[in-house]
Amino acid sequence: MTSLTAAPPSDGTIAASARDAHKIYGSGDTEVRALDGVSVDFEDGRFTAIMGPSGSGKSTLMHCVAGLDDLTSGQVFIGGTDLTSLSDKALTKVRRDEVGFVFQSFNLIPTLSALENITLPMDLAGRRPDQAVLDSVIDTVGLRDRLSHRPSELSGGQQQRVAVARALAGQARIVFADEPTGNLDSRAGAEILGFIRRAVDEMGQTVVMVTHDPVAAGYADRVLFLADGKIVDEMADPTSKRVIDRMKALAG
Repeated sequence: MTSLTAAPPSDGTIAASARDAHKIYGSGDTEVRALDGVSVDFEDGRFTAIMGPSGSGKSTLMHCVAGLDDLTSGQVFIGGTDLTSLSDKALTKVRRDEVGFVFQSFNLIPTLSALENITLPMDLAGRRPDQAVLDSVIDTVGLRDRLSHRPSELSGGQQQRVAVARALAGQARIVFADEPTGNLDSRAGAEILGFIRRAVDEMGQTVVMVTHDPVAAGYADRVLFLADGKIVDEMADPTSKRVIDRMKALAG
């Protein structure tokens, strides 16, 4: 549930959180409040979707909680670590070791094989993959027979599977997905969402996904609705129809 308390999480059940988060662009007449006092928790082992109209602040919230962008004021935490207090070097380490990312543009290295793309973050960190976890992820996303192929030899859906596997294989505490099915057809998108859902259910992964698609949101455990930089509603156990109805009600 959305929390408005000021204290950072300390009981070990919160993967990430924001406290009174503000993000302001410009000043005076051109000031834009992309985030306007958002406080929220993302629980371990849960799949949260963030929705809202263009300009609502949904991507800004995800980018700030993930440590990809700075807040104007407030705090964000990964576990109990206050990202707003870290040096650039320490923040880079948290993003590398604690956070996974999936974007709609795949962001694969074209000269590397699928397997090399999956293990790249761990290679850069100087860590050997846990082979059992790596095998489980590869089988979960159905890539066993495509590991030697480069991105140009894979379909869009297969490339996104590689991106999802890369985010999961490093055992990140939390995975952020920004419109992960935006460049896929409906069938490939359903496959990717099914894989993410299985990662939550079977591997205990924590996922936060920004989406405009009510069908995608229906795979989540809960949906947060943003408008004008604020969380204006929340839904548990969503279905695509309930999400559509809620969005219509909020728009009205």
